[in-house]
Amino acid sequence: MEKKFERYIEELNNEDLNVRLESLRKLSEAIENGCILRPQTGDCVNNHIHTFYSFSPYSPAKAVWASYNAGLATCGIVDHDTVSGVPEFIEAGNIIGIATTIGMECRVDFSRTPLKGRKINNPDQNDIAYVTLHGIPHTQVNKVKAFIEPYKEERNKRNRLMVEKINGIMAPSGIKLDFDKDVVPLSKNNEGGSITERHILFAFAIKLTEKFGRGSELLEFLRTKMKLPVSEKNEKYLLDLENEYYLYDLLGVLKSDTSFFYIDATGECPDVKDFIKMADEVGAIPAYAYLGDVKDSVTGDKRAQKFEDGYLEELFEVLKDAGFKAITYMPTRNSLQQLARLKALCKKHGFFEISGEDINSPRQLFICDAYKKPDFQNLVDSTWALIGHEKAAVRDIEDGMFSQRTIKKYPDLEERIQIFKKIGLGVR
Repeated sequence: MEKKFERYIEELNNEDLNVRLESLRKLSEAIENGCILRPQTGDCVNNHIHTFYSFSPYSPAKAVWASYNAGLATCGIVDHDTVSGVPEFIEAGNIIGIATTIGMECRVDFSRTPLKGRKINNPDQNDIAYVTLHGIPHTQVNKVKAFIEPYKEERNKRNRLMVEKINGIMAPSGIKLDFDKDVVPLSKNNEGGSITERHILFAFAIKLTEKFGRGSELLEFLRTKMKLPVSEKNEKYLLDLENEYYLYDLLGVLKSDTSFFYIDATGECPDVKDFIKMADEVGAIPAYAYLGDVKDSVTGDKRAQKFEDGYLEELFEVLKDAGFKAITYMPTRNSLQQLARLKALCKKHGFFEISGEDINSPRQLFICDAYKKPDFQNLVDSTWALIGHEKAAVRDIEDGMFSQRTIKKYPDLEERIQIFKKIGLGVR
């Protein structure tokens, strides 16, 4: 590839939004002119991509470019606690010619439900669960932003406390983090982005490598002083002094057991009922993010734990009662037995199934071969239906896939999916 095109790819992560989008336009032109080989596109989809507006090595423009080059048919943004990357993601999709969906991920409080006291899908805390908001009508993005903004402010109060907790533990080792100087600059906080535990741990990873360098001394500190479990795979990564993803791999080890610094989230997590109410008001699709019991973490940042599988039937009843419309899951994260059970419960309770291969690290693949299997073809159909929902709801929220008017007209979910799939594909 010519150097000027490599430069355009690098500039997809430029600090300036206009430079990012202009670079993408140059790349698109190069493809149209035959200067860059057009990637082969398949049926694979992914609706769970994070960008650097929450935590990720990718800008929205670069995430779209990576999705396109991986051969995805569609791609979807779901940053944590923010929709600030949404306009760029939509524009980038238009530039390069790939269909997009937009959403947001956040944590909600289930303590006022029958799940009070349970570990749900959050490794760090009981009562609190990760959920997603999919298919946000483009006309309603600012309303979602207004809803989540106060919770982000509360999160930063806790972020500061967690940094101080790390500093207390690390004082004997001479390591100190400054939230404003070390953590905030890693984020897009000044552009409406969120600051997560990953930002804190990435800043901590930088401090650790500055103190101990890469390799055996750092590994020894993690195991003996911090008492962190380091898998054989992660040990290999951390002993590789030329590892280009070193800080991300170190972050994965640090996040595998957050008990050394984690402080429970309270005021920053909306009550599940408030989240559902907002979703219904803006015409978006609220989804529960299934995790399932973990034996060997695919993403490398979760230790073996039990989550929802022990009470999955009860969970589905609570979700249905709360007003959730969908379940999102990663086919690569779970066993076929887990997924078969999950899909059966989705069918029983009438939940829309949404694909979500988590992208927040350079090691994670944008494309998932599981979608080529017949068992998961429905996730391709549902993604195009999701796109159709966004298109329809932009015209009128009541034309959305889960409005009372639409459900009355098409009560059968499978029929509705096929109808909205045609809208997404632009088929009359």
